[in-house]
Amino acid sequence: MTNLLVVDDEKEVGNFLSHLFKTKGYNIKVVNSGKEFSKIDFSRSNFHVAMIDLKLPDADGLTLLKDLKKQQPGCKAVIMTGYSTIHTAVEAIKLGASDYIEKPFDDIDILEKQIDQLLISTGSTTRQQINDLANKIGLIIGKNPGMNQLIETAYKVAGKNVIVLIEGETGTGKEVLARFIHEASQRNNEPFIGVNCGAITESLLESELFGHEKGAFTGASHQRKGLFEIASKGTLFLDEVAEATHSIQVKLLRVLETREFMRVGSENTLHTNTRLVAASNVNLQDAVQQKKFREDLFYRLNVVHLNIPPLRERKEDIPQLIQHLLQRHTNNSITFSEDALKLLQGYRWPGNIRELSNFVTRVVTLSDSADAIITPSNLPLAINAVTPTKQTVQANLELPMEVFLQSWVEKTLSAFEQKKEIDLEEVLAQIKQLESVVGKAFIKRTLKETHGNRKETAKRLQISMRKLRYILNEKNESC
Repeated sequence: MTNLLVVDDEKEVGNFLSHLFKTKGYNIKVVNSGKEFSKIDFSRSNFHVAMIDLKLPDADGLTLLKDLKKQQPGCKAVIMTGYSTIHTAVEAIKLGASDYIEKPFDDIDILEKQIDQLLISTGSTTRQQINDLANKIGLIIGKNPGMNQLIETAYKVAGKNVIVLIEGETGTGKEVLARFIHEASQRNNEPFIGVNCGAITESLLESELFGHEKGAFTGASHQRKGLFEIASKGTLFLDEVAEATHSIQVKLLRVLETREFMRVGSENTLHTNTRLVAASNVNLQDAVQQKKFREDLFYRLNVVHLNIPPLRERKEDIPQLIQHLLQRHTNNSITFSEDALKLLQGYRWPGNIRELSNFVTRVVTLSDSADAIITPSNLPLAINAVTPTKQTVQANLELPMEVFLQSWVEKTLSAFEQKKEIDLEEVLAQIKQLESVVGKAFIKRTLKETHGNRKETAKRLQISMRKLRYILNEKNESC
């Protein structure tokens, strides 16, 4: 027998749901308060699905959800909520809820379908569906718990017709996540169209988003549809939405509030049904406080908020990401040694996955062999512990100085924290290497700024010409 639990303070709702699901042969238990919920003997009552109202007079639905998951982890939960509390419903999904549904129930068939799907689905089938979809679009989920929870939440809300705001540092994969949401939604057969709000001027962006009529401005030789019109049944991805001007923000707010817009140069109102996914590499709430972004638009966009972790917080995924990126280059079988992977996992990757992708491409391009094994000595980040090779030092000189220093500090601290015997001579050799590489780096940079003028370089660095020559020739190198 399938057992359902309904927690709702409105007795009419409880009676309706009880009657609806009893006709399907389910066993229904209805409680109308948090007090009644607390009296349930979960050791004797095994529920398959629980429907929990988010707001009860004497209890919070999230608290009841936590208690339910603690008592019966295998019970699937559906949160019942009004539109104004969808943001909280998404938080419930992060706490373990399988889905949410808006009240009042406009379509009973959808409600029945949700419950039926939960009853026949298992955690493994859902995970397989997520993995298959991620593989299809090239999204690497990896092992990081935070990333896995993020993707699971994105998958659950993808089927809802709600706005999604994705935040994350540059290069973390915001557009890939937006495409994942589109592909997981019921709109996946309709267009997915993206536009970078910071890449084009205000006038062009307005025309791009809303379209224009013939003769609306100089160069408008014909009528053109905007993205809100083209993607009306699909998904519109607004990347770097924080870069939109105040005027564009006002127009976006109107579209989100009314679903209506006008082409530039037109007085006719058009309707759009597009699903909006917005992204920003800056914190929009901070931008609101700094008066750089409209507060009302922020709240319109922030219905479902997803924050992609930077690569430095999911270092365990770097080997899998590298393997995926290597597969793009089909004419090679290059691999990375374990030591090389550990070194790469120790780097902070300020450019995130985009930087990692460019790095892999560079390694493949510069590799002498199509089946090479990349070792630490082949990497720009490698620091030879005792005597660096000329190639390694040169590679380090090409790195930003903060990258070199970060890598050197991490390696030295790692050696200092070891409990076993330490070779002090080796540590001192590393310090000499630091002096050599840093000195050359400053001189090389200043020589570029002075167009090779050594006298001016020595003056700017406040060293003598003899000292400059000594540093450059220390390893028999020259400019």
